[in-house]
Amino acid sequence: MNTSGSEIKIISGNASNELAKKIADHIGVELCDCQVGTFSDGEISVNINETVRGCDVFVVQSTNSPVNDNLMELLIIIDALRRASAGRITAVIPYYGYARQDRKAKARDPITAKLVANLITAAGADRVLTMDLHAAQIQGYFDIPLDHLQGGSILADYFNKKNIEDLVVVSPDLGSVTRSRNFANNLNGDVPIAIIDKRRPKANVCEVMNIIGDVQGKNVILLDDMIDTAGTITNAANALKEFGVKDVYACCTHGVLSGPAMERIENSAIKELIVLDTIQLPEEKKIDKVQIETVAPLFGDAIKKIFANESVSKLF
Repeated sequence: MNTSGSEIKIISGNASNELAKKIADHIGVELCDCQVGTFSDGEISVNINETVRGCDVFVVQSTNSPVNDNLMELLIIIDALRRASAGRITAVIPYYGYARQDRKAKARDPITAKLVANLITAAGADRVLTMDLHAAQIQGYFDIPLDHLQGGSILADYFNKKNIEDLVVVSPDLGSVTRSRNFANNLNGDVPIAIIDKRRPKANVCEVMNIIGDVQGKNVILLDDMIDTAGTITNAANALKEFGVKDVYACCTHGVLSGPAMERIENSAIKELIVLDTIQLPEEKKIDKVQIETVAPLFGDAIKKIFANESVSKLF
C-alpha cells in the first residue's frame, strides 16, 4: 500500500497538457486544477486551486522548446507543491531537455544535464519519472530515485501490427547499436540489424560513409532516441535508398523536430516517421508522413505502481 499520500494528483505544465490529460484519463483521475501563466513582465505565475496536502503529486512537464520557460515552469510548480505540504512530489519528465550536454566534450564546457538535475532536486522533487534519456548515465546525475521508461516497445508494437516483410533495423550510428538490437528483439520474427558508419565534420552536419550489414532489397526501420533537425536521419534514409533498399521507415521516442526538420523529412526518402508524444507537436508539424503514438498508458501504469510502492521494472 501507498504510505506517502492519500490520493494521486496529476498536475500539468503548459508543455505537456495533452499528454497529462491522457495519463489522468488512463489512471481514472481528474487533472488537478492548476493554472500556469505569466505576469506582464514575463515571470511565470503558478496557481494551484485545490489542496495537495499529504497527496502523492505527479507533475507532468517535458522540457522541450521553449526549453528554459518549460524548465522554469516545472521548478516553480514543484516549489509551490513543496510549500503546500504535498506528501510526495514526482517530476514526470517525458522528454528531458539539456540531456545532450552530458559531459565535457572540450575544455570549459558546462555539464548542463547535471545542472538541471541539481535544480529539479533543489526545487523539492522527491523522485523523477522519465523516458529514453539521451545518455543512460544521466540517471546517476540525480541524488533522488529515478525511474527510466523505454519507448522502444511502443514503437515495436506499431510495426508488429503492420506486418512488414523483409525487415532490417538500421542503427544510424555506432552509439545506437544496443538500442537498435533491443528494438529488433521486440519485433516479430528474427529481424537482423545493420549499422551506418558515418563521420560528423561539425555539429548538426553528418556525412554517411558506409553501411555495415545487408540491406539491399529490404524494408528498413531507422531508429533513434530523438530527431532534432533531422539531418542525420534523412541523410541516412537517402543513403539507404542508394544502397538499394525498398521502403525506409523511421522512428524515434522524442520528436524534437526543430529548424529545417519538417522540410527535410518531407523531401527525404522516408516513407513514414513514427514519433511518440513525449513532446507535444504543434499542428503545422503534423504532416502526412508523421504518425504519433502515445506514451500515456505506459506513464499511467508507472504512476500507479509508484503510488502503490510497487516495482516499475515489471513494465519492461
